[in-house]
Amino acid sequence: MPSVASRVDSDLPGIDDRLVEPDTRYEMYDGELVYVSPADPPHGEHHLQLAALIEAHTGFEFEAAADLLTRTSRVDDVAPDVSVYPDAPDPRTGGRQLEQLAFEIISTQSLGRATTKAVKLTARGVRRVFAIDVERSRVLEWSTDRDTWHELDAAGHIADPALEVPLPIEAMVHAAKADDAVARALVARHNPVIEAVRAEDRAAGKAEGKIEGKAEGKIEALIAILAARDTDPGSAARERILRERDPQRLDRWIVRAATAATIAEILAVE
Repeated sequence: MPSVASRVDSDLPGIDDRLVEPDTRYEMYDGELVYVSPADPPHGEHHLQLAALIEAHTGFEFEAAADLLTRTSRVDDVAPDVSVYPDAPDPRTGGRQLEQLAFEIISTQSLGRATTKAVKLTARGVRRVFAIDVERSRVLEWSTDRDTWHELDAAGHIADPALEVPLPIEAMVHAAKADDAVARALVARHNPVIEAVRAEDRAAGKAEGKIEGKAEGKIEALIAILAARDTDPGSAARERILRERDPQRLDRWIVRAATAATIAEILAVE
């Protein structure tokens, strides 16, 4: 898949040319230093879940990152909650490429800030920007054509070349759905650990099936011998025979059944 570099503009700095100190709680908006407050539990918990969810769905030729600073203009240095960008270096600069997808967790109060961020990111060249409104259980996507947000169908998925597996919208707002969506995405991507576990389960199932098949055959043989000798095992003994799965014990019972006078002798404890 061809990489998508940031918009070519000789007046723009590189996307990793910093206005603010990395690994701090600051961003730069219109030349103004803005402090980004730490999150309360609802935001912080959804931030973590969103990062895990998107990481599981990200394409093999892409990377996902949380709070990744991007220089969007000469006076702006902003960081979406989660970004998805090509894994390959920018062919022009040798640095990282601009993110193609950006995700922001919002509240009613922070929608205005998310709007400002969406405008700046898309102006730089980010293809798609999403806002996850946890309070109202909705996901919005920024429309550059209409210069506004539009709500996505909660029952739908976000399909994109940067995603290996379509991202379920409902899982982005409901924590209970996120774990299931991550698991499904890892299965769909043929995660090597999951594939190894599935292979082990298949091998164990085949082995168990063989053992079960051998036991069933021996049980049938034992019942046939008892019938040929007109020996009625009775309900309790018959139930014991039918439950037995040890091939070696069944072999011993079959040998005894040929000569023993009673069912008690056949099933005697070794």
